[in-house]
Amino acid sequence: MRSIASDSQRTDSDTGLAAETAPRDFESQSAVRSNAYSTAAMTIIEPRRGWIAIDWKELWEFRELLYFLAWRDIKVRYKQTVLGASWAILQPFMTMVVFTVFFGRLAKVPSDGIPYPVFAYAGLLPWTFFANSVTHAGQSLVNQQHLLTKVYFPRMFVPMAPIGAALVDLALASCLLGVIMACYGVGPTALIGLAPLLVFLSAATALGVGLLLAALTVTYRDFRYVIPFMIQLWLFCTPVVYPVSIVPEPWQWVLALNPMGGIVGASRAALVGGPMNWTHLLISAVVALGVLCLGASYFRWTERRFADIA
Repeated sequence: MRSIASDSQRTDSDTGLAAETAPRDFESQSAVRSNAYSTAAMTIIEPRRGWIAIDWKELWEFRELLYFLAWRDIKVRYKQTVLGASWAILQPFMTMVVFTVFFGRLAKVPSDGIPYPVFAYAGLLPWTFFANSVTHAGQSLVNQQHLLTKVYFPRMFVPMAPIGAALVDLALASCLLGVIMACYGVGPTALIGLAPLLVFLSAATALGVGLLLAALTVTYRDFRYVIPFMIQLWLFCTPVVYPVSIVPEPWQWVLALNPMGGIVGASRAALVGGPMNWTHLLISAVVALGVLCLGASYFRWTERRFADIA
């Protein structure tokens, strides 16, 4: 009996010892596993500090995404509209009619010997492209803030996409210029080969201003109301409805500091004739590239905060 009791007690003691040590072993193994998992799998993502350069390689790798974003903007812009893409032609055409009546007929604004409708429409082509690009690019991050927080891609593509869509509108509106020139007997000039370069400078200016305004609008929502007002003032600071020749010569260089001033004047001279001021074009080109660098730099500097404040 004693041996049996001792054996039973020994068995019970062994069972209790196993029961006591098992949880401890399980807890220790779990702790080791959790520590190993946290050490091996934990990744902490923090925003980079200081200057962030433009990653050109990344932009090139995601170039197809830029195409799809621009194509989406084109489809959304004219979705469920009666006239569709005709609005790209009607907008500058109706503006040209209004300017012709009030500035050409009533105010008798000179047009450097060019019929005023041709003069006005040739200036409205680059200006409408610039104005539409800046307006849509400046508000692009706020209007598409859901993209900033869900998936990673180069954020610069968001303001760049409206400029690609505006290029399609520019191509459509340029067809009407040929019709107007034919109606007034105005032929193209020998400098028409400069058109691609002038379109590039217009796009560079629009991209620089658009990047700057897009970054500012994310942080300060007041800029949603500043952009339309700024575009209206900028129109009258640009020789769209008047020639540069009506400005006193000592002050004409001031218009060249406006990048669209030299670009609009050169575009009109290259398309329909008139004086070509190469000095003003050079100054405007330098300012346009400077605006592009400024806008891209500020955009990259503030880009790290977009997902938090959008």
